[in-house]
Amino acid sequence: MVDIKVKPRPIGATATVGRHGHPQVTSETGGGLAIVTGASEPGFNPLDLMFSSLAACLVLSARIAASRLQLLDRLVEVRVHVTGEKAEGEPTRIEQFTIDFAIDGDFGANEKMQIIHLAEEICTVSNTLKGSPSFEVTTS
Repeated sequence: MVDIKVKPRPIGATATVGRHGHPQVTSETGGGLAIVTGASEPGFNPLDLMFSSLAACLVLSARIAASRLQLLDRLVEVRVHVTGEKAEGEPTRIEQFTIDFAIDGDFGANEKMQIIHLAEEICTVSNTLKGSPSFEVTTS
């Protein structure tokens, strides 16, 4: 039996904004990016980050799924495009996510669906969005 040691990665992010300018986001591991606020500005807004998180989690999970299914040697590339529809009423939210998987490699339709379904089971972001996480709000 192989003993696998996994180093936990710190998780979390901090966003800051002043009276003027764009918000800045910093990850627990020191990554950072500026958030755009204008509809025509290139870059990421908060919804783009949510869609990006889901897409990134699903492509990584699909690669893990292919490995678990012993199909990784045939995998060339996985692409996931995520969009959504905003609800018309309050509270403002995404009412429906549209997720398009493109799996390149020597796979039949059934194998691609196996990868997709297992990826959805593995992905922390999709599992969180499908659930009802609780929020604990504090102030400092």
